[in-house]
Amino acid sequence: MNYSEWLNVKSLEYREDVLYFAGKNTLEISKEYGTPIYVINENTIRERYKSLKILLNSEYENNRIYYAVKANSSLSILKIFHSEGAFFDCTSMGEIYTCFKADISPERIIYTGNMFTDEDFTFAVENKVLVNLDSVSQLKRLTKIHDHLGKEKIIISFRINPEFGAGHHIHTITAGKTIKFGILEEQAIEAFSKAKENGFEKFGIHQHIGSGVLNAQDFKKPVEKYISIIKKIAKSLEIKFEFIDFGGGMGIPYRPLEEPLDFDIYKEVVIKPFKQLINSEDLGEPIFKIEPGRYLTAESSILLTQINTIKNNGYKLFAGVDAGFNTLLRPTLYNSYHHIISCNKKSKESTLIYDITGPICESGDILGKNRELNKLEEKDVLAILDVGAYGFTMSSNYNSRPRSSEILINNGKIFKIREAESLDDLLKLQIIPDHLK
Repeated sequence: MNYSEWLNVKSLEYREDVLYFAGKNTLEISKEYGTPIYVINENTIRERYKSLKILLNSEYENNRIYYAVKANSSLSILKIFHSEGAFFDCTSMGEIYTCFKADISPERIIYTGNMFTDEDFTFAVENKVLVNLDSVSQLKRLTKIHDHLGKEKIIISFRINPEFGAGHHIHTITAGKTIKFGILEEQAIEAFSKAKENGFEKFGIHQHIGSGVLNAQDFKKPVEKYISIIKKIAKSLEIKFEFIDFGGGMGIPYRPLEEPLDFDIYKEVVIKPFKQLINSEDLGEPIFKIEPGRYLTAESSILLTQINTIKNNGYKLFAGVDAGFNTLLRPTLYNSYHHIISCNKKSKESTLIYDITGPICESGDILGKNRELNKLEEKDVLAILDVGAYGFTMSSNYNSRPRSSEILINNGKIFKIREAESLDDLLKLQIIPDHLK
C-alpha cells in the first residue's frame, strides 16, 4: 500500500492540507479541547475486534478473545469491548476493579498477574475471578486462601514459559529461561499435579511470549514447545483442559509502509497446530483463547500536541511540544517509533529535519528523532500516531505535570471520556503532618 492508503487504514486523511481523523478536523479538535489530548476512534476498535473474531470463528468456533486490559484501561474502551462480546485479561486488582466498574462480570475475566500477593489472591477468590498462576510456589498460598474463605476450588490455570520469546523490545519479551514470567517445562507436571492434590477440579493452561510481534513465524517455535508440554501434562496426569490460551503479542505496523501481521501464517503456526493437538489427543473440546491488546487498540488513537518552541542551536533543529514522556512513555522506555505528522501541512516541499521533544527535564524526553517534516512554526499542531495501546496507561505526573484528557469519536460525534487533571489533582492525596504545618 502507498502512504495515503497506510494513513487511511488508521482513519487519517488530509483534506485541503488539514489532517482529519475519523472524519473530524484535528485542528478544530485541538482548538476546542486543548492539547495534549488522546483522540480515539471507536469504529477502529470495533472493526479490529470483529475482524479477529471472524478469523477465529472460521478456524475453530469454540474460541474467546480476552482483551488485554493493560493496553488501554479507559472505562469507555472496556465498555466497547464488552458490547462486542469480549472477555478480559487483567494483570492487577486495579484492572479487575476497573472491569467491574464497566459492568463486566467476574466469569469474563482471567487474572494473569505475576508475583501475586496474598491480597491479590484474596481479592480474586472473594470475587470469583479465575487466577492464572505464575509459579508453583503460589499454589500453596492460593489454596490456603480458598480454605480460609471457605470458597470452592473449581478451576485453576498455570502460565507456561515455553522458553522461546519474541517482541519489539527486550523489555517486552516474556519467555525464556532468564525471564521472570511463567513455569518452565521441568516444573509443569508438578504444578498441575499439586493442583489436583489440593482439590482443584478443572484446569486451563496459558502461555504468552511477548508483545508487538509482527513476524507471525515468531510464534512457531514457542507454540511447538507449548503443545509438547501440554501433551506431557495431559498424558501424565490424565487432565483434560477447559481452555488452552495462546496469549497475545500481535503487533501493528507503526512505521509507514510497514507490513501488518500476516494472519494466514498465524493460522498455520498457531491455530492449525492447536486443532491437530485436540484431534490427536483425548483433550475434549477446549476453548481456544488469545489475549490481544495492542492489535485491537493501538491504531485507534492519536495524540495531538502543540508546538511551543522552535529551537535551532546551530547544530540541530528541535520542535518542542506540550506532550512529553509523561504523556507518551514508549519512545523513551522502549526506543519505540511513533509516526508523527503535521495537522496542517501535507506537501513534502521544503522539508527540514527535527527532533520532536517534550517539556520534561530529561535529555531522553524525545518523542521522535530526526523526523522529516515541512517547516514547522510555533503554535502548529502535530499528531502522534498509534498511541491507543500503552499510551495513556503508561502516562504519569512526572515533573508534577497533570495527565491529559481523552475524547472518543463515534459516528461523527465527539465525547469526552476523561477530564484532564488539574494542578489540584496532583496534590489531593497528599497529607502534611501537623509538625510541618
